[in-house]
Amino acid sequence: MSAAVADVIAARIPERSWRSEARAVKVVAQRELLRFIGNRAQMAMWLIQPLLFLFVLGSGLQSLSAASTHGVDLKTFMFPGVLCITVVFTGMLSAASLVWDRELGFLNEFLVAPVSRTSILLGKCLGGSLIAVSQAVVILALAPLVDVPYDPVLILGALGLVMLLALTITSFGLLIAVSIKQAQTFTSTMQLLVIPMYFVSGALYPVSGLPAWLGVLNRIDPITYAVDPMRRLVFDHLDISAAARATLDPGVTWFGWRVPTALEVAMLAMLGLGMMALAIARFSRTE
Repeated sequence: MSAAVADVIAARIPERSWRSEARAVKVVAQRELLRFIGNRAQMAMWLIQPLLFLFVLGSGLQSLSAASTHGVDLKTFMFPGVLCITVVFTGMLSAASLVWDRELGFLNEFLVAPVSRTSILLGKCLGGSLIAVSQAVVILALAPLVDVPYDPVLILGALGLVMLLALTITSFGLLIAVSIKQAQTFTSTMQLLVIPMYFVSGALYPVSGLPAWLGVLNRIDPITYAVDPMRRLVFDHLDISAAARATLDPGVTWFGWRVPTALEVAMLAMLGLGMMALAIARFSRTE
């Protein structure tokens, strides 16, 4: 009896290098973008909430707030906060893709690939951040509708802050996602954390004259340090009275000292790097 001899095909797994890891980050990020672009209904749904805040809530409350805004339209005041919250909600929801990939079993395909888990998370963060920035760009394009000018310095500064906030909040979302197994649990946790953080941040009201307990929460809220420099940037390009500026843009203070923009931006960047490092460390120990 003759024995059938099977052909043996040699397979070689290339060694890891910075090029292969960078390629992995790019592929994962592209997948996130393609999945988002392919779901037009989701693109529209994620924009509904910030548009409701800006044009429905802002218009509805304008008559009540007119006496205290010194002639500034409430929608103009709310615009920087709504721009930030667009990034926050979109970044957090984008991070949920990690939970869905785990629940559907697709994450296993990533984990058996000859790439580090750090590259997987970095790709997720990059893709989610680009999605969040794209949504913020739509809101930024509506600036003239709320009396905010198209100034090159304003646009570039706002885009820089938006990108930094997107990376930070997506890192925060991934830090939560690596610890949660079910998508429904992630959604509930996101709502429990993000909605209070948004309302406490001062996106919808000035941070001066707050009750003591609310002032403390405002100062420890990370989103505060994105909303405040964004509002300061916008108000620097508005022609308003000193009284309006003092009332609507008092800035964030620590024991009477106004926190400079550079420190707020640095805090936001360090927070994002720290949360991404924690997410990578936790992701490397699980699965």
